[in-house]
Amino acid sequence: MSKSPPPLLTKDEMQEAAARLQAYLRDEMEVEVGRLPAEMLIEFIGRDIGRLFYNRGLRDAETVVRQKVEDVADALYGLER
Repeated sequence: MSKSPPPLLTKDEMQEAAARLQAYLRDEMEVEVGRLPAEMLIEFIGRDIGRLFYNRGLRDAETVVRQKVEDVADALYGLER
């Protein structure tokens, strides 16, 4: 028997996300979906597509850290006598 993965969002976060998704689909696409289908779509996006956003965030953070390291190295070089 396989163990189910932990939830991606808290109950409150999932309720908010589902409500926002339902409103978006209704307002922008004129599609009505219930809470359960909205939650299932959020779970799919989080588990199957979310890694793409996560990895992009890591690359963006790496770029910032690299720039800060270069700034510190430049500052230290400026202190040399």
